[in-house]
Amino acid sequence: MKKIVGLILAICMVTIASAQSNNYEFSRKVSTRGYAEREVTPDIVYLSVSLKEYFVDGNTKKKVTIETLEKQLYDAAMTIGVKKEDFTIQNIYSYNYETKKKGNSELLQAKQYRIKISNLNGLNSMLDKVDAKGLQSTSINGYDHSQKRQIEKELKVAAVQDARANAEIIASATGDKIGKVLAINDNSSFGWNDIMPTPRAYSMAKMEMAADAAGAMEPSLDISVRPIKLTCNIDGIFELQ
Repeated sequence: MKKIVGLILAICMVTIASAQSNNYEFSRKVSTRGYAEREVTPDIVYLSVSLKEYFVDGNTKKKVTIETLEKQLYDAAMTIGVKKEDFTIQNIYSYNYETKKKGNSELLQAKQYRIKISNLNGLNSMLDKVDAKGLQSTSINGYDHSQKRQIEKELKVAAVQDARANAEIIASATGDKIGKVLAINDNSSFGWNDIMPTPRAYSMAKMEMAADAAGAMEPSLDISVRPIKLTCNIDGIFELQ
């Protein structure tokens, strides 16, 4: 008996679902797409910095260690508000330095760091506090925005509202009104990757040349943060009344 009752309930549920589906398919409706866009200027920079040990004036007895350079960079980063967890090591490697003695070489250490920087105005002052001869290269490998999720949410809301407004325009042309929403399809794909920069790096040799040309002045990292346009589009299906 329980099996029969269960079978009847299952048949009823399938019938109701089928009826609802048919009502949806044959109901009077209008389908529109809503758009929203906004220009956003990134406020976060991901900086890649490579440091390497070197000998002062080529004297193998006077080495500036990677620990010394790392402390300079770390302290300078903390000074401009970088969080400890946003100062990370990307890579560790070593290289041979040929000494004046034939066949002799010294093994020097190098490290690459990834630093998340929110205080863009302090970036150049941070690099100025690091020994320029120990800076192998610096480059920007990414941008971001601190309010990214909130911006995406606001754009989606605006796109849905635009879809409904477009549906109301179409409905008014036929003398109808818009009822409840029947379906919404989120097609949004925000172009945050569009703010990825073309890497701009300064090698240690170039920095030394620039420093020599400018006297005691050290070169600064050229940062040009341009706004990008984010676009959101959402499809909506609305009931016609």
